[in-house]
Amino acid sequence: MHRTIFDTPVVNTLLRGLSLVILKVTGWKVEGALPANTPKCVMIAAPHTSNWDLPNTLMVAFALRLNIYWMGKASIFKPPFRHLMMWMGGIPVNRERASNMVAASAQAIMDADAPLQLVVPPEGTRQKTRYWKTGFYYIALSAKVPIVLAYMDYKRKISGLGPLFHPTGDIEADMSAIKAFYAGFTGKNALQFEAE
Repeated sequence: MHRTIFDTPVVNTLLRGLSLVILKVTGWKVEGALPANTPKCVMIAAPHTSNWDLPNTLMVAFALRLNIYWMGKASIFKPPFRHLMMWMGGIPVNRERASNMVAASAQAIMDADAPLQLVVPPEGTRQKTRYWKTGFYYIALSAKVPIVLAYMDYKRKISGLGPLFHPTGDIEADMSAIKAFYAGFTGKNALQFEAE
């Protein structure tokens, strides 16, 4: 994987301090921690209903000392912002040609020689959707890594890491269990999130 802001020592330290201050001043509480024996995982980023989710997620990642990579639509990686977005951990996804994204992402996780957390919004969009995309599930299953149920609840101003979920291969049962965890959370645009 490419070098990011999270593995740039001095900048990481400065941005962690700034993130902690901003989160505190704005009233956000960060909960949970990545278990020490889980250096690699897929993280669900839900609810995803606003452009504010990215900067808030980055601040939470700094606060929790994570080394995240995140998937975003290819259009936000256009010049002159491409290198900045990549440095912030972004991986551009072309929605029209994402056929090998699961296999490539799983292989990148397996090949990584350092801790790596791949953040994937299951909705695949900030707009309201009834169905979650399953790419995050199959990436974790293929890479043989757990899924971390990460959340951002704008109503209660809490964000963090929930429990680990180990995919079993029974996608219907697993997706029901995962969605049940998110049922109580509220996105920034509350009416655009449905975990049913």
